[in-house]
Amino acid sequence: MATYHLRTEIDIHASAEQVWSILLDFSSYPQWNPFIRSVSGVAEEGARLQIAVQPNGGKVMRFSPIVLAAEAGRELRWRGRFVFPGIFDGEHCFVIEPLGEGKVRFEQSEQFSGLLVGLLRSSLERDTKRGFEDMNRALKARAESVEEPVRDQVPAH
Repeated sequence: MATYHLRTEIDIHASAEQVWSILLDFSSYPQWNPFIRSVSGVAEEGARLQIAVQPNGGKVMRFSPIVLAAEAGRELRWRGRFVFPGIFDGEHCFVIEPLGEGKVRFEQSEQFSGLLVGLLRSSLERDTKRGFEDMNRALKARAESVEEPVRDQVPAH
């Protein structure tokens, strides 16, 4: 069975909590996310999501993956399939890695497998990778433009 791994990353000047809150605010995706145009459902292990992606402004593709992991502030991972297992499967993963000093590394990756991977490889390398990169940049812009709430601040007397 053919496989292909796609991985992108970007450094973001925001906390892991801030990036996570944007990532899980599915209702706001149409406002900022150029790649994943909509998500509905709950980000918890075993739940099924409804997702619409639109690589490079092209044709909208819809699928219903199952959430494999949802670790707050750290990782969201799901697995989607086209028709039957083994035809075209993808395990999509978002990882947030704290770098210190209010900065994180955001990694978006997907492991594709199945009979159609060989036929779709050039499209994955071109369109899907560009979609990941576009989303990463948009997430960075959104996270860096939002001020985080000040916590544990002692009022001045």
